[in-house]
Amino acid sequence: MASKSTSSSSKSDPDQITLISEEGDSFKISRAAALRSGTIKSTLQGTFVESETNTVNLQIRSPVLEKVVEYLEWAHKFSGASEGTRVPDFEKQIPPELALELLMTADFLDV
Repeated sequence: MASKSTSSSSKSDPDQITLISEEGDSFKISRAAALRSGTIKSTLQGTFVESETNTVNLQIRSPVLEKVVEYLEWAHKFSGASEGTRVPDFEKQIPPELALELLMTADFLDV
């Protein structure tokens, strides 16, 4: 489950990224998982202030961003799974009412 909070810290853990939704909710995610998104990777590796603060503000609604964070962590966790490993189906965790918005967000984030 995604770690959600509404507070911000002045100095962040370099192994953690904070994604902030359009409502101002913050979601913590491991750097390795966050870098699975081409958009987030470009932002964090560029000369943007986000690369120093490890915080990325996104115009994405909180329920959608929460699912994105869950997916990125899931994909990172199971990316190196061996052939015999049982990988849980992520699609069953997507509420139908978020499916279209999540698809458009995934395209924007290059996931």
